[in-house]
Amino acid sequence: MLEELTVRDFALIERLSVSFTGGLNLLTGETGAGKSLLVGAIGFLLGAKADTGVIRTGAEESLVTGVLDVSRNPEAQEWLRSRGLEPEDGRVLVRRGIKSNGRGSAYIQNQSALRSDLAELTSLLVDLHGQHEHQSLLLPENHRKLLDRYARIEDEVLAFGTRFAALSAEKRAYESALASEAVRGREIEFLRFAVDEISKAKLRAGEEADLEAEERLLSQHERLFAAVEAAHGALSDGEGGEGALASLRRLRSGLETAQAIDPALSDLARRSDDAFYELEDVADSLRHYIGALSFDPARLENVESRLADIQKLKKKYGATIEDVLARLEEDSGRLSRLETWEEDKGEIEQRIAAMEGEVLAAALALSEKRKAAASGLQERIEAIVRTLGMPSAKFFARVGRKEAEAGLNGPRPVVGPYGVDEVEFLIAPNPGESAKPLARIASGGELSRVALAAKTVLAGTDSVDCLIFDEVDAGIGGEVAVAVGEHLKELGKSKQVLCITHLASIAVRADNHYRVEKDVSGGRTTTKLSRMEGRVRAEEIARMLAGDPREEASIAHATELLRKFGNWQGG
Repeated sequence: MLEELTVRDFALIERLSVSFTGGLNLLTGETGAGKSLLVGAIGFLLGAKADTGVIRTGAEESLVTGVLDVSRNPEAQEWLRSRGLEPEDGRVLVRRGIKSNGRGSAYIQNQSALRSDLAELTSLLVDLHGQHEHQSLLLPENHRKLLDRYARIEDEVLAFGTRFAALSAEKRAYESALASEAVRGREIEFLRFAVDEISKAKLRAGEEADLEAEERLLSQHERLFAAVEAAHGALSDGEGGEGALASLRRLRSGLETAQAIDPALSDLARRSDDAFYELEDVADSLRHYIGALSFDPARLENVESRLADIQKLKKKYGATIEDVLARLEEDSGRLSRLETWEEDKGEIEQRIAAMEGEVLAAALALSEKRKAAASGLQERIEAIVRTLGMPSAKFFARVGRKEAEAGLNGPRPVVGPYGVDEVEFLIAPNPGESAKPLARIASGGELSRVALAAKTVLAGTDSVDCLIFDEVDAGIGGEVAVAVGEHLKELGKSKQVLCITHLASIAVRADNHYRVEKDVSGGRTTTKLSRMEGRVRAEEIARMLAGDPREEASIAHATELLRKFGNWQGG
């Protein structure tokens, strides 16, 4: 819903700010006062194309700002959420401008946006009828959505789309596999070589560290032997033929004698005993180590060769042995899947065929529901259109099939993400005319009345909350005008309706009545907008009835109509 509108320097509008509410909001005024300019400013805000010609003479920029209520529109909320935008108290601020140098700007919630983004968002919130821009009813791709809403099958269509997407993904994977037979052969050859090379190596986790330790021992055998032998000699053979152990024996003997005389030396005697036995054990261990120490040149060569082989595998398949072993497991699995492709191929084809059958059956079920709903929809819309000054009009909600594609058992329907149907609304406004797409209706008034009829029927299912009608009363009067007013009033019970009208029989039904007028001051013409109530409103209705807002009889007639059809507040 459009709650607030601010227009600055747009054509004849210098400064204009207005708040709208729900219900039926009607705009009236003398011919040429600028009513269509106001609708043009709204269209500009909603993303319609524009050039510098809309800028008020002498101004540098035209700027239009609006506040839109999105609290009851899940589609608009999701659109905003997907782009990281959040409404504030359920409201969104949109702004659009164009400078005299031709540079345009658009903002959503004070974040810069493309004009196309602005148009996409506002198309979910506002329908502007009477001009062939920013009008969802003119777009055949929206007709399917409207019919599905009327048929109340939107959830089924959404579920169908999920199934169709799953089928499409399965078919893409299958077709990709088929298209890469040569690639698959080369990959199998490469994987077999890699798996064979790594498997033959019989790598063991931690093996490299063990081999490197062994290599250090073997490559420095002589130094190791000399060092250990010298250590052993220092214990067993010192200078003068005595080693450290012989000296410790004398130390123990002396302390043993001394402690018998002075018990205070018993701790030293114990510690010397401990040192002797510890070094005696070291000497024994060194003797055994020297006895076991041997050098095998062939083993050193084998270790170095094994380490070189491991290094080559690491360069090709991973930074560590563990990485190489992980690569072996991964490649083995991939190779197994590729080698069993021919077996799996048949299973995949059967699965795709089953999915295709299920999807086609679901699409045909949706098609039957659309056809059943289309009959009722076109009858209801046609009935309303005929009361709106188009007594011979015929309306069609055509549900057709997409062009068939060749199959093994003959032509088969083409299934898309929404089923097999192509939905389009057509109309034959006059007798003897063939039905044409809505976009080819020449008269803006006729198009607005068709839209009014459609929106009246779809009011309970259409998520667009704001409808703007320009030229809806073009070329009508009398009973037709009364019928148009009744439909606008009825539509206003569930939607916000903004409408320009020249007919008093429509204007009296407004929930909110605004007058658009010109004002000349200082040699400049400006367009102004004011909300009318009480006698001022009665005078405007009198002007529309008889051309004289001050003639008491006309005012009395206007007051009577307002009491009968409008929300008359007196005054």
